[in-house]
Amino acid sequence: MSTQGGSAAPRSFFELILTSDPVTKAVLLLLAVLSLLSWAIMFAKWRAFSVAESSGASFVREFERARGIDDAMLMAQRSKASPFTAVFSRAVQFINDTKPALGATTDRTARLSGSQVEALRLVLDSQSGREREELGRFIPWLATVGSVSPLIGLFGTVLGVIEAFEGIATKGSGNIGAVAPGIATALIATAAALAVAIPAAFAYNVFASRLNRFDNELEGFGSELVALMVREGRI
Repeated sequence: MSTQGGSAAPRSFFELILTSDPVTKAVLLLLAVLSLLSWAIMFAKWRAFSVAESSGASFVREFERARGIDDAMLMAQRSKASPFTAVFSRAVQFINDTKPALGATTDRTARLSGSQVEALRLVLDSQSGREREELGRFIPWLATVGSVSPLIGLFGTVLGVIEAFEGIATKGSGNIGAVAPGIATALIATAAALAVAIPAAFAYNVFASRLNRFDNELEGFGSELVALMVREGRI
């Protein structure tokens, strides 16, 4: 370690980084990359969830006032794109594609059969899953950063401590003044790793909870869509 011998002990965190060994600096650089990656994901997901929740809530409020599928279609065209409008559009596409199977393309009172209703539910679940997967993209990376960063930091700390003690053994100095700077420099990696891991783990839990809640809302919206079709006499 460059802090050993007759050199002055570092007095700040920045000086500890500058006087650290190459292995510690490499570990800190890797942790900095992981930190930038996790914060970029956090900001991107925060924006994505905010847009999806606000536009989705607006469409759902209008949808609850719809008198029928046609009325809801007009509302969906006026609303901003959201997972809810995507699910609704997929359901409308299924209904339009299923009309020939009903045997009455112009009969507004024609109803879906039991098997077709079950197929509609499968289509709604599939589209909801697709929207959930799109919204949840990269969120697992936060869990990865939160779990791997402490191990990377510990790896750097262990190597730094080993090098510090090797330097002490070589120079024959075992007093606290000689040991402390090297140990402090080695512990930088652990401190930096915790600074990276804690926000990433916290954000992962928050976004995972919001994603599960959003998935439940999409499932509830699918049930409301089926209920609207029942009221309209299509089922």
